[in-house]
Amino acid sequence: MSGPNTNYDPVEPAALDPRTIDEAVASALSAVAEAGSLEELKALRPTHTGDRSPLALANREIGALPPSAKAEAGKRVGQARGRVSQAFAARQVELEAERDERVLAQETQDLTVRVARRPVGARHPVSLVSERVEDIFVSMGWEIAEGPEIESEWLNFDALNIGPDHPARQEADTFYVAPTGSGLVLRTHTSPVQVRTMLDREPPIYVLCPGKTFRTDDLDATHTPVFHQFEGLVVAEGITMAHLRGTLDAFVQRLFGDGIVTRLRPNYFPFTEPSAEIDCQCWICRGQDPSCRSCGGTGWIELGGSGMVNRRVLRSAGIDPDRYTGFAFGLGIERSLMLRHGIGDMHDIVEGDVRFSRQFGMEI
Repeated sequence: MSGPNTNYDPVEPAALDPRTIDEAVASALSAVAEAGSLEELKALRPTHTGDRSPLALANREIGALPPSAKAEAGKRVGQARGRVSQAFAARQVELEAERDERVLAQETQDLTVRVARRPVGARHPVSLVSERVEDIFVSMGWEIAEGPEIESEWLNFDALNIGPDHPARQEADTFYVAPTGSGLVLRTHTSPVQVRTMLDREPPIYVLCPGKTFRTDDLDATHTPVFHQFEGLVVAEGITMAHLRGTLDAFVQRLFGDGIVTRLRPNYFPFTEPSAEIDCQCWICRGQDPSCRSCGGTGWIELGGSGMVNRRVLRSAGIDPDRYTGFAFGLGIERSLMLRHGIGDMHDIVEGDVRFSRQFGMEI
């Protein structure tokens, strides 16, 4: 019986040919060197180190060799794969360093350079005063009522006991909405909101009516054709002028400071009877400085008009004047702002210069 043929020398697979392995290594090293980014380097890995790469296929063929040839072939393939892996690792380090350097250069900020800041706006002081007034009356249990700026003549005039021949109904004082005879006007006060409220609900009524109003005034230091008002209305059983006075005193103390009081001077308004002008004690000098510029040395500052709601107005709104009484008052927001902060020219309020608004901050 013959023994084993130890001199058998099978043909070496082509994948293990030294020239083939050297070519695979050279191709991998060349591709790695040309990779210009980490993404390109990552895309090369499957071709040169993946399961279907030339070196991976060569490594699989080692198992078919006789024991005497496996060691030499394994060493040759292992060294080749190691060279390729080291080349990939080294190139990755280089590309990461380049990336980090590029990112630092792109994202570096010179903290000594002035930053181009986009200037921010500011809330207008008229809005701040309006919200302050609303907060005061809401805290007293009142409601805020609003209405349209284009009103019917009936709501703006007739329902408020302003007759057809009243001077306020002339085009010199009121903006009429085209066409002629439309019966529509730009409201001259927020009193129509009071009438709407009385038409929509039953007493007791406690509402504040703030909003924009329009009159044909020229813009000057103390007048503007578009301005803001807030008007108050109370309708309930047993309401008297004493309630009006107490409400006004509570309001001015919250707005202008503790200890400030009001006084009422007889006047005439078609929608109230009796009617009175509201004067507020000067919060600057308290009547102690004859040279005070805020009050002219009188100790009092005029705020607006007020009075008991006229019986005709109550009746036109469907409220029984024999059962219910009420009071109403109206003040200009721009005027309150000018008085409270010593603003001498209406142009500063309406021209929209952000530098004017910014000085008031977020609270007034």
